[in-house]
Amino acid sequence: MSDMSYLQEKPIAVLGGGATGRTQAADCALAGKTVRLYELPEFKDSLGTILENRRIALGGPQDNLYGFRRDGIAEIDVVTTDMQTAVQGAGLVVISLPAVGFKAIFERLIPHLEDGQVIHFMTGNFGSLMLRRMMREAGCKKEVIMGEWSSMPYGTRIETQGGIQMPSLKVIYRAITLRGAALPGKDQDKFFESVKYLPSMSAVRHPVHGDTVVDIGFSNVNPILHVPGTLLGVSTMENFGLVFGDNKHDFSIYSHAYCPSISEIQYEVYQEECKIAEAMGVGIQPFEKEEFFSRSNILGAEFMGPGCKMPFEEQCEFALGTGPFSIHNRYITEDVPVGCFIFYQLGQKFGVSTPIIESMIHIASVMTKTNFFSSGVTLEDLGIAHMSKDELAAYLREGILP
Repeated sequence: MSDMSYLQEKPIAVLGGGATGRTQAADCALAGKTVRLYELPEFKDSLGTILENRRIALGGPQDNLYGFRRDGIAEIDVVTTDMQTAVQGAGLVVISLPAVGFKAIFERLIPHLEDGQVIHFMTGNFGSLMLRRMMREAGCKKEVIMGEWSSMPYGTRIETQGGIQMPSLKVIYRAITLRGAALPGKDQDKFFESVKYLPSMSAVRHPVHGDTVVDIGFSNVNPILHVPGTLLGVSTMENFGLVFGDNKHDFSIYSHAYCPSISEIQYEVYQEECKIAEAMGVGIQPFEKEEFFSRSNILGAEFMGPGCKMPFEEQCEFALGTGPFSIHNRYITEDVPVGCFIFYQLGQKFGVSTPIIESMIHIASVMTKTNFFSSGVTLEDLGIAHMSKDELAAYLREGILP
């Protein structure tokens, strides 16, 4: 196993000031790490009092099989909109923001990368492929290790009062298992060894070595869960708190939209992904069909282990109030143009028909009045459009460019 102990005393840079980035920063700070939280200058006002006071309260039920939790008022060492301040001298760099913001972050990050840094994408969304391409185009030859995770280490939400964001977070659950991989795969051992120095992964007792970062993209459960659940449950969402008479902000697709018919669609999306992965010769996280047919769906095993299955007849208490509350939500605006659209393109490239995934893109485009076929992340953006199956395999596993 590679020695990554040099990361022990180095600061952790967290890029992204939204719910997931704030949770990463607070979690690591409460574990005693020096933490720097970065947000894009154009979004600095969204940080509210955190920008000045550098305090974030971490709480919530933090449900997980082993009862791991970390609570308290976290003191963040640096909260900044200057990338150099955030990244210079850092050991671990955690990129935790919606994938639609990757390009803007990477343009600022690349000039400040340093040899030996380890970059963790949470959630991955093929970000390492885009970053490697942009590094090549910028002439950046820094020796960095990078990899992706199939999901976040937790489900988390920013708490609000009267429509104003509080400097506090409600962590709904903590994952006990996540699937990860490095790009290139030859860096896998170093990437996984670096997890020892990332406290936000403390509850993840069962990290799984994925086959490649494309495997991790396919294993991201968000497009499978969020897109059919939101699109096909849209009438419940838009009528919640209106004709249903409930509090709109209690809505959750898990609690109020999921049903056996939507589970059938979610399973078919997964089946299409499996066919693409097989045609490409890469892995994907295995799921049995029955795992899709419950309120917890395939998310349950992530924080409660195999066998977690919440019947449709029961309320999904832990998800109440998690939304989404609008069709213009990252469940659609990220998971369609990034996840679904990339799957669709890979299907076309490798000769796999994806009618269900394609239909999700069409429906989402109509509902949001956005053509995701023209605005989504392309294989060119990832730097792999020109690669054959064998060339792509060599690049993913060994870093060899055609």
